[in-house]
Amino acid sequence: MPCIVLILILAFPRVVLVGMWLFTTMLQRAFNGLLLPVLGFIFLPITTIAYTFMVDAHMAMAGGNLLILLIAVLLDLGSSGSGLRRRS
Repeated sequence: MPCIVLILILAFPRVVLVGMWLFTTMLQRAFNGLLLPVLGFIFLPITTIAYTFMVDAHMAMAGGNLLILLIAVLLDLGSSGSGLRRRS
């Protein structure tokens, strides 16, 4: 089951974020306002999901968890950068 969830997150991160917003309170607990989740939805959806899971599970933002966030940022940047390369 966790592998299916990971595949869904990597394939459809914005759909997962909308589902998290509609069916759970994880985004509301992780972020105080509406601005950061909306910006995360637009620019860094995988990073927003990873950060939300970490805050909801009360994990420290250090060590291995920081590495996971860095990998999420790289995945987000890689997915947006491949479209730019394909256009040119």
